[in-house]
Amino acid sequence: MRFIGNKENLLDRLFYALQQHGVVGKSFFDFFAGTASVARFFKRLNYRVHSSDLLYFSYCLQYAYIKNNTEPSFEKVISTLANKSNYIINSPLDDVLAYLNQVPPVAGFIYQNYSVGGTSHLPQARMYFSDGNAQKIDAIRTQIEGWRIANLLTEAEYFILLACLIESVSFFSNVAGVYAAFQKKWDKRALRPFVLKPIELIFNSENNEVFNANSTNLVHNIDVDVLYLDPPYNERQYAPNYHLIETIARYDNPAIHGVTGMRNYNGQKSAFCNKNTAIKELDYIAKNAKYKYLLLSYNSEGIMSQAEIAQTLSKYGQVELIEFDYARFKSNNNGTSGTKKRIKELLYVCRYTIN
Repeated sequence: MRFIGNKENLLDRLFYALQQHGVVGKSFFDFFAGTASVARFFKRLNYRVHSSDLLYFSYCLQYAYIKNNTEPSFEKVISTLANKSNYIINSPLDDVLAYLNQVPPVAGFIYQNYSVGGTSHLPQARMYFSDGNAQKIDAIRTQIEGWRIANLLTEAEYFILLACLIESVSFFSNVAGVYAAFQKKWDKRALRPFVLKPIELIFNSENNEVFNANSTNLVHNIDVDVLYLDPPYNERQYAPNYHLIETIARYDNPAIHGVTGMRNYNGQKSAFCNKNTAIKELDYIAKNAKYKYLLLSYNSEGIMSQAEIAQTLSKYGQVELIEFDYARFKSNNNGTSGTKKRIKELLYVCRYTIN
Protein backbone atom coordinates (compact mmCIF):
# COMPACT_ATOMS: atom_id res chain seq x y z
CA MET A 1 0.00 0.00 0.00
CA ARG A 2 1.03 3.61 -0.51
CA PHE A 3 2.48 5.04 2.70
CA ILE A 4 4.22 8.30 3.59
CA GLY A 5 7.96 7.74 3.84
CA ASN A 6 7.77 4.18 2.53
CA LYS A 7 11.34 3.02 1.85
CA GLU A 8 10.45 0.21 -0.55
CA ASN A 9 12.03 1.92 -3.57
CA LEU A 10 15.18 2.78 -1.61
CA LEU A 11 15.86 -0.55 0.08
CA ASP A 12 18.42 -1.92 -2.36
CA ARG A 13 20.37 1.35 -2.29
CA LEU A 14 20.16 1.52 1.50
CA PHE A 15 21.37 -2.04 1.96
CA TYR A 16 24.23 -1.57 -0.50
CA ALA A 17 25.31 1.55 1.40
CA LEU A 18 25.23 -0.35 4.69
CA GLN A 19 27.41 -3.10 3.25
CA GLN A 20 29.87 -0.50 1.97
CA HIS A 21 30.06 0.98 5.46
CA GLY A 22 30.53 -2.35 7.22
CA VAL A 23 27.13 -2.54 8.92
CA VAL A 24 26.48 -6.24 9.48
CA GLY A 25 24.45 -8.34 11.86
CA LYS A 26 21.91 -11.12 12.38
CA SER A 27 19.11 -9.27 14.19
CA PHE A 28 17.12 -6.19 13.15
CA PHE A 29 14.53 -3.98 14.85
CA ASP A 30 12.21 -1.98 12.56
CA PHE A 31 11.23 0.68 15.10
CA PHE A 32 8.52 2.43 13.06
CA ALA A 33 7.26 -0.47 10.96
CA GLY A 34 4.48 1.18 8.92
CA THR A 35 3.77 -1.17 6.03
CA ALA A 36 6.62 -3.44 7.20
CA SER A 37 8.46 -3.05 3.89
CA VAL A 38 11.84 -2.63 5.60
CA ALA A 39 11.20 -5.50 8.00
CA ARG A 40 10.20 -7.70 5.06
CA PHE A 41 13.43 -6.89 3.27
CA PHE A 42 15.56 -7.98 6.22
CA LYS A 43 13.40 -11.02 6.90
CA ARG A 44 14.20 -12.20 3.37
CA LEU A 45 17.88 -11.84 4.27
CA ASN A 46 17.25 -14.24 7.18
CA TYR A 47 17.72 -11.67 9.94
CA ARG A 48 15.84 -12.25 13.17
CA VAL A 49 13.38 -9.37 12.88
CA HIS A 50 11.55 -7.37 15.52
CA SER A 51 9.06 -4.74 14.39
CA SER A 52 6.63 -2.39 16.07
CA ASP A 53 4.18 0.41 15.35
CA LEU A 54 1.47 2.32 17.21
CA LEU A 55 -1.05 1.75 14.42
CA TYR A 56 -3.08 -1.45 14.57
CA PHE A 57 -3.30 -1.85 10.80
CA SER A 58 0.50 -1.88 10.76
CA TYR A 59 0.47 -4.64 13.39
CA CYS A 60 -1.83 -6.68 11.13
CA LEU A 61 0.66 -6.35 8.27
CA GLN A 62 3.60 -7.09 10.56
CA TYR A 63 1.98 -10.26 11.87
CA ALA A 64 1.18 -11.55 8.39
CA TYR A 65 4.52 -10.65 6.82
CA ILE A 66 7.00 -10.86 9.70
CA LYS A 67 5.78 -13.06 12.56
CA ASN A 68 4.06 -15.69 10.44
CA ASN A 69 6.54 -18.28 9.21
CA THR A 70 4.28 -21.08 7.97
CA GLU A 71 2.02 -21.71 4.99
CA PRO A 72 -1.57 -21.30 6.23
CA SER A 73 -3.85 -24.30 5.71
CA PHE A 74 -7.22 -22.67 6.55
CA GLU A 75 -8.29 -26.22 7.33
CA LYS A 76 -11.25 -25.32 9.55
CA VAL A 77 -12.61 -22.62 7.25
CA ILE A 78 -12.38 -24.70 4.09
CA SER A 79 -14.08 -27.64 5.83
CA THR A 80 -17.17 -25.48 6.46
CA LEU A 81 -17.65 -24.13 2.94
CA ALA A 82 -20.85 -25.38 1.36
CA ASN A 83 -19.17 -26.02 -1.98
CA LYS A 84 -15.76 -26.89 -0.59
CA SER A 85 -14.99 -29.07 -3.61
CA ASN A 86 -14.74 -25.82 -5.57
CA TYR A 87 -12.03 -24.53 -3.24
CA ILE A 88 -9.29 -27.11 -3.55
CA ILE A 89 -7.77 -25.89 -6.79
CA ASN A 90 -5.01 -23.50 -5.74
CA SER A 91 -3.28 -22.75 -2.45
CA PRO A 92 -5.52 -22.64 0.64
CA LEU A 93 -5.08 -18.85 0.79
CA ASP A 94 -6.14 -18.42 -2.85
CA ASP A 95 -9.14 -20.66 -2.25
CA VAL A 96 -10.30 -18.72 0.81
CA LEU A 97 -9.87 -15.40 -1.03
CA ALA A 98 -11.90 -16.79 -3.94
CA TYR A 99 -14.70 -17.54 -1.50
CA LEU A 100 -14.50 -14.09 0.13
CA ASN A 101 -14.61 -12.40 -3.27
CA GLN A 102 -18.08 -13.79 -3.89
CA VAL A 103 -19.73 -13.19 -0.48
CA PRO A 104 -22.96 -11.13 -0.72
CA PRO A 105 -22.56 -7.39 -0.06
CA VAL A 106 -23.26 -5.97 3.39
CA ALA A 107 -24.29 -2.37 4.10
CA GLY A 108 -22.10 -2.13 7.19
CA PHE A 109 -20.02 0.55 8.89
CA ILE A 110 -17.80 1.34 5.90
CA TYR A 111 -20.76 1.71 3.53
CA GLN A 112 -22.76 3.76 6.04
CA ASN A 113 -19.94 6.21 6.71
CA TYR A 114 -17.52 6.28 3.76
CA SER A 115 -19.58 5.85 0.59
CA VAL A 116 -21.82 8.30 -1.26
CA GLY A 117 -24.91 6.15 -0.76
CA GLY A 118 -24.33 5.82 2.96
CA THR A 119 -23.57 9.52 3.54
CA SER A 120 -25.90 11.22 1.06
CA HIS A 121 -27.62 12.96 3.99
CA LEU A 122 -24.44 14.90 4.84
CA PRO A 123 -23.67 18.36 3.36
CA GLN A 124 -20.70 16.68 1.61
CA ALA A 125 -21.13 12.99 0.90
CA ARG A 126 -17.96 11.02 1.63
CA MET A 127 -16.44 9.65 -1.57
CA TYR A 128 -13.84 7.22 -0.21
CA PHE A 129 -15.40 4.17 -1.90
CA SER A 130 -18.06 3.44 -4.46
CA ASP A 131 -21.25 2.06 -2.91
CA GLY A 132 -20.60 -1.43 -4.24
CA ASN A 133 -16.98 -1.53 -3.12
CA ALA A 134 -17.83 -0.23 0.37
CA GLN A 135 -20.41 -2.99 0.78
CA LYS A 136 -17.95 -5.59 -0.49
CA ILE A 137 -15.35 -4.43 2.06
CA ASP A 138 -17.97 -4.66 4.81
CA ALA A 139 -18.97 -8.14 3.68
CA ILE A 140 -15.40 -9.44 3.61
CA ARG A 141 -14.47 -7.85 6.93
CA THR A 142 -17.63 -9.19 8.56
CA GLN A 143 -16.96 -12.71 7.28
CA ILE A 144 -13.35 -12.68 8.49
CA GLU A 145 -14.47 -11.58 11.95
CA GLY A 146 -17.22 -14.18 11.97
CA TRP A 147 -14.72 -16.93 11.24
CA ARG A 148 -12.50 -15.68 14.05
CA ILE A 149 -15.36 -15.59 16.56
CA ALA A 150 -16.31 -19.14 15.53
CA ASN A 151 -12.71 -20.24 16.19
CA LEU A 152 -12.22 -21.28 12.56
CA LEU A 153 -9.02 -19.30 12.06
CA THR A 154 -5.61 -19.54 13.66
CA GLU A 155 -4.18 -16.20 14.77
CA ALA A 156 -1.81 -16.18 11.81
CA GLU A 157 -4.63 -16.99 9.35
CA TYR A 158 -6.71 -14.15 10.78
CA PHE A 159 -3.97 -11.56 10.31
CA ILE A 160 -3.07 -12.88 6.86
CA LEU A 161 -6.65 -12.29 5.72
CA LEU A 162 -6.69 -8.82 7.29
CA ALA A 163 -3.41 -8.02 5.57
CA CYS A 164 -4.87 -9.09 2.22
CA LEU A 165 -7.85 -6.79 2.81
CA ILE A 166 -5.72 -3.83 3.96
CA GLU A 167 -3.38 -4.14 0.99
CA SER A 168 -6.25 -4.55 -1.48
CA VAL A 169 -8.22 -1.53 -0.23
CA SER A 170 -5.53 0.90 -1.41
CA PHE A 171 -6.12 -0.18 -5.03
CA PHE A 172 -9.80 0.81 -4.92
CA SER A 173 -9.92 3.88 -2.67
CA ASN A 174 -10.69 7.36 -3.97
CA VAL A 175 -7.77 9.17 -2.35
CA ALA A 176 -4.72 10.99 -3.65
CA GLY A 177 -2.28 9.07 -1.46
CA VAL A 178 -3.39 9.19 2.16
CA TYR A 179 -6.83 8.94 3.79
CA ALA A 180 -6.97 12.29 5.54
CA ALA A 181 -9.29 13.40 2.71
CA PHE A 182 -11.17 11.89 -0.22
CA GLN A 183 -11.13 13.20 -3.77
CA LYS A 184 -14.14 15.19 -4.96
CA LYS A 185 -14.04 13.48 -8.36
CA TRP A 186 -13.87 9.74 -8.90
CA ASP A 187 -10.52 8.18 -9.66
CA LYS A 188 -11.01 5.50 -12.33
CA ARG A 189 -9.49 2.82 -10.12
CA ALA A 190 -12.05 3.55 -7.37
CA LEU A 191 -14.87 2.65 -9.77
CA ARG A 192 -13.53 -0.83 -10.57
CA PRO A 193 -15.23 -3.70 -8.72
CA PHE A 194 -13.37 -4.56 -5.53
CA VAL A 195 -11.24 -7.70 -5.64
CA LEU A 196 -9.41 -9.16 -2.66
CA LYS A 197 -5.82 -9.99 -3.63
CA PRO A 198 -3.31 -12.31 -1.93
CA ILE A 199 -0.24 -10.98 -0.18
CA GLU A 200 3.21 -12.47 -0.62
CA LEU A 201 4.06 -14.75 2.28
CA ILE A 202 7.68 -14.60 3.43
CA PHE A 203 9.42 -17.32 5.42
CA ASN A 204 12.75 -17.51 7.19
CA SER A 205 14.32 -19.68 9.87
CA GLU A 206 14.08 -17.15 12.71
CA ASN A 207 11.66 -16.50 15.55
CA ASN A 208 10.48 -13.03 14.53
CA GLU A 209 8.47 -10.83 16.88
CA VAL A 210 6.00 -8.01 16.22
CA PHE A 211 4.38 -5.44 18.48
CA ASN A 212 1.48 -2.97 18.43
CA ALA A 213 3.11 -0.51 20.79
CA ASN A 214 5.00 2.71 21.27
CA SER A 215 8.41 1.35 20.32
CA THR A 216 10.15 3.65 22.78
CA ASN A 217 8.62 1.57 25.57
CA LEU A 218 10.38 -1.53 24.19
CA VAL A 219 13.96 -0.25 24.09
CA HIS A 220 15.00 -1.85 27.38
CA ASN A 221 13.70 -5.28 26.37
CA ILE A 222 15.03 -5.84 22.85
CA ASP A 223 18.70 -6.35 22.07
CA VAL A 224 19.61 -6.30 18.35
CA ASP A 225 22.55 -5.79 16.05
CA VAL A 226 20.76 -3.21 13.88
CA LEU A 227 18.21 -0.73 15.24
CA TYR A 228 16.42 1.04 12.38
CA LEU A 229 14.50 4.26 12.98
CA ASP A 230 12.31 5.79 10.29
CA PRO A 231 10.26 8.34 12.29
CA PRO A 232 7.84 10.98 11.02
CA TYR A 233 9.69 13.95 9.52
CA ASN A 234 7.21 16.72 10.20
CA GLU A 235 4.23 17.78 12.34
CA ARG A 236 1.71 15.62 10.45
CA GLN A 237 0.74 12.63 12.55
CA TYR A 238 0.39 9.31 10.74
CA ALA A 239 -2.81 8.19 12.51
CA PRO A 240 -5.18 10.77 10.95
CA ASN A 241 -3.65 10.18 7.53
CA TYR A 242 -4.59 6.50 7.73
CA HIS A 243 -7.70 6.66 9.94
CA LEU A 244 -9.89 4.74 7.50
CA ILE A 245 -7.42 1.87 7.11
CA GLU A 246 -7.19 1.74 10.91
CA THR A 247 -10.98 1.49 11.14
CA ILE A 248 -11.13 -1.31 8.56
CA ALA A 249 -8.42 -3.19 10.46
CA ARG A 250 -10.08 -2.79 13.85
CA TYR A 251 -13.68 -2.80 12.57
CA ASP A 252 -14.73 -1.39 15.93
CA ASN A 253 -17.51 1.00 14.84
CA PRO A 254 -15.76 4.04 16.34
CA ALA A 255 -17.26 7.45 16.98
CA ILE A 256 -16.21 9.58 14.01
CA HIS A 257 -16.34 13.27 13.24
CA GLY A 258 -15.79 15.90 10.58
CA VAL A 259 -16.11 15.97 6.81
CA THR A 260 -13.77 13.00 6.42
CA GLY A 261 -15.21 10.82 9.20
CA MET A 262 -12.07 10.89 11.34
CA ARG A 263 -11.73 8.49 14.26
CA ASN A 264 -10.16 9.56 17.55
CA TYR A 265 -6.43 8.93 17.51
CA ASN A 266 -5.43 9.84 21.07
CA GLY A 267 -2.73 7.46 22.20
CA GLN A 268 -1.36 7.12 18.67
CA LYS A 269 0.61 10.36 18.48
CA SER A 270 4.37 10.37 17.93
CA ALA A 271 6.79 12.61 19.82
CA PHE A 272 8.73 12.89 16.55
CA CYS A 273 5.96 15.09 15.13
CA ASN A 274 6.72 17.85 17.61
CA LYS A 275 9.84 19.96 17.16
CA ASN A 276 10.16 20.41 20.93
CA THR A 277 10.08 16.70 21.73
CA ALA A 278 11.57 15.00 18.65
CA ILE A 279 15.24 15.40 19.50
CA LYS A 280 14.59 14.44 23.14
CA GLU A 281 12.91 11.25 21.97
CA LEU A 282 15.82 10.43 19.67
CA ASP A 283 18.26 11.01 22.51
CA TYR A 284 16.31 8.72 24.84
CA ILE A 285 16.24 5.93 22.27
CA ALA A 286 19.91 6.24 21.36
CA LYS A 287 20.87 6.26 25.04
CA ASN A 288 18.69 3.40 26.30
CA ALA A 289 18.24 0.98 23.40
CA LYS A 290 20.48 -2.07 23.01
CA TYR A 291 22.18 -2.16 19.60
CA LYS A 292 25.47 -2.31 17.73
CA TYR A 293 24.33 0.01 14.95
CA LEU A 294 21.60 2.62 15.07
CA LEU A 295 20.32 3.67 11.64
CA LEU A 296 18.18 6.78 11.36
CA SER A 297 16.35 7.45 8.09
CA TYR A 298 15.36 11.08 7.86
CA ASN A 299 15.10 13.68 5.14
CA SER A 300 16.42 17.08 4.29
CA GLU A 301 13.16 18.84 5.21
CA GLY A 302 12.68 17.20 8.61
CA ILE A 303 11.93 19.21 11.76
CA MET A 304 15.15 17.95 13.41
CA SER A 305 18.19 19.64 11.90
CA GLN A 306 21.24 17.75 10.68
CA ALA A 307 23.34 19.44 13.34
CA GLU A 308 20.95 18.41 16.13
CA ILE A 309 20.83 14.81 14.96
CA ALA A 310 24.60 14.50 14.54
CA GLN A 311 25.25 16.10 17.92
CA THR A 312 22.76 13.79 19.65
CA LEU A 313 23.91 10.53 18.09
CA SER A 314 27.59 11.34 18.47
CA LYS A 315 27.16 11.12 22.26
CA TYR A 316 26.72 7.38 21.85
CA GLY A 317 29.00 6.41 19.00
CA GLN A 318 30.73 7.21 15.74
CA VAL A 319 28.31 8.82 13.27
CA GLU A 320 28.38 8.75 9.46
CA LEU A 321 25.91 10.37 7.09
CA ILE A 322 24.83 8.80 3.77
CA GLU A 323 22.62 10.80 1.39
CA PHE A 324 20.20 9.66 -1.34
CA ASP A 325 18.19 11.73 -3.79
CA TYR A 326 14.64 10.48 -4.44
CA ALA A 327 11.15 11.54 -5.54
CA ARG A 328 8.91 13.23 -2.99
CA PHE A 329 5.80 11.33 -1.83
CA LYS A 330 2.99 12.39 -4.16
CA SER A 331 0.54 13.79 -1.62
CA ASN A 332 3.29 15.98 -0.14
CA ASN A 333 4.44 17.38 -3.50
CA ASN A 334 3.31 20.96 -3.19
CA GLY A 335 5.90 22.47 -5.50
CA THR A 336 5.82 23.04 -9.22
CA SER A 337 9.50 23.17 -10.06
CA GLY A 338 11.71 20.18 -10.71
CA THR A 339 13.68 20.80 -7.53
CA LYS A 340 10.50 20.73 -5.45
CA LYS A 341 9.72 17.23 -6.69
CA ARG A 342 13.00 15.79 -5.39
CA ILE A 343 14.15 15.38 -1.83
CA LYS A 344 17.19 13.99 -0.01
CA GLU A 345 16.99 10.90 2.18
CA LEU A 346 19.51 11.17 4.98
CA LEU A 347 20.73 7.91 6.52
CA TYR A 348 22.64 8.40 9.78
CA VAL A 349 24.74 5.43 10.86
CA CYS A 350 25.71 5.40 14.54
CA ARG A 351 28.16 2.69 15.68
CA TYR A 352 27.64 2.25 19.39
CA THR A 353 30.94 2.72 21.24
CA ILE A 354 29.97 3.35 24.88
CA ASN A 355 30.87 0.52 27.24
